[in-house]
Amino acid sequence: MELNALTAVSSVDGRYAGKTVSLRAYFSEFALIKYRVHVEIEYFIALSKSGIPQLADFDAGLFSKLREIVSEFSLEDATKIKETEKITNHDVKAVEYFIKEKFDELGLGTYKEFIHFGLTSQDINNTATPLMLKDGLNAEILPTLEVVTQKLRDRAKEWALVPMLAKTHGQPASPTRLGKEIEVFVVRIEKQLELLKQVPFSAKFGGATGNMNAHVVAYPDVAWNDFAEGFVKDYLGLSRSFPTTQIEHYDNLAAIFDGLKRINTILLDLSKDVWQYVAMNYFKQKIKAGEIGSSAMPHKVNPIDFENAEGNLGIANALLEHLSAKLPISRLQRDLTDSTVLRVIGVPLAHMLISLESLKKGLDKLELNDAAISADLEDNWAVVAEAIQTVLRREGFPKPYEALKDLTRTNTKITADSIRTFIDGLAVSEEIKVELRKISPFNYTGL
Repeated sequence: MELNALTAVSSVDGRYAGKTVSLRAYFSEFALIKYRVHVEIEYFIALSKSGIPQLADFDAGLFSKLREIVSEFSLEDATKIKETEKITNHDVKAVEYFIKEKFDELGLGTYKEFIHFGLTSQDINNTATPLMLKDGLNAEILPTLEVVTQKLRDRAKEWALVPMLAKTHGQPASPTRLGKEIEVFVVRIEKQLELLKQVPFSAKFGGATGNMNAHVVAYPDVAWNDFAEGFVKDYLGLSRSFPTTQIEHYDNLAAIFDGLKRINTILLDLSKDVWQYVAMNYFKQKIKAGEIGSSAMPHKVNPIDFENAEGNLGIANALLEHLSAKLPISRLQRDLTDSTVLRVIGVPLAHMLISLESLKKGLDKLELNDAAISADLEDNWAVVAEAIQTVLRREGFPKPYEALKDLTRTNTKITADSIRTFIDGLAVSEEIKVELRKISPFNYTGL
């Protein structure tokens, strides 16, 4: 069966392909192959500048031609590499052979044995993977997250002065402001982004078991650790892990996944809260012509964008949890379990991107229902009890908490009138009574 959006096994490349297509440049098999070619080419260029005599005469003017192998890398090139892999049964070796053929085409066959010189596969995989992740996050995930965060900032500002009944344990509580409640999510996201951006994108580069054995035996007088540090930092823009085994130890990669997971958890919390506000009728949703909320109930406008976000964030976090827990563990100097796991790092990011797109859409559809919010405040005058008893405590009134408790826990509904009657009967000065009468659910919102 031919692969397309209708036949894809994963919803990432099927139902939601339109939302995730941009990630293919960073997390597809094609992308992995291209990034491997990129690392190999940059390594050769760096090696030609290392001072080893066999590359001393390599023309630096050819560097641009070598980099064109990457910039012009095509689906046909990737397919050719995959065909070679069928013979070699080794993906990185197939990349090496491809580049050697390119060197022959450029008349550089004399130098082609210095492609992949002294390296093991993980020197390529463990540089290509963090580079893919870095580029994918910076180009697609984080900018989309910023759009969502900015929409939240805008809503927080727009609703800054809207008083709203708070609910703690699901029960009416001291009033708050809607804008402030949205701002809580903004600040939480911003703080976690600060932490995330402190984690370096780490790469392993050190030969078969991390000691650059082959480099040292061939050229013992070259400062290979300095070379490796400079190559990873200056040519790839990554941070070199040292010392390592054959593979990157993935601790920083795990930290990145954990950081993304915390951000997703905040977005999950947001999605659930907004869903609840819609259920409470605090928000209405803009209706798009032709859309159907229920196949049976014509009146319904469901909060599907926030439900979609919640579901996809859950999938993303389940995968991120596995990645961060599994990758830092490897038997002795290396086992192969990391290889197959690393191939799915784009999947949780795709589900995250789907959720972000849903949140963008959902936030744009929200309309404030002032009447419902005001009615809820008016219906819960009991929440000013905290304010009254606190002022009474200030004035030394005996057992103010108990007095308000007796008032508010009766079966009689607490209203503006019953609160006023209670205040009128207090043995306090008229000045204090005036102060207390000014308190209402609409203005008792704190800072």
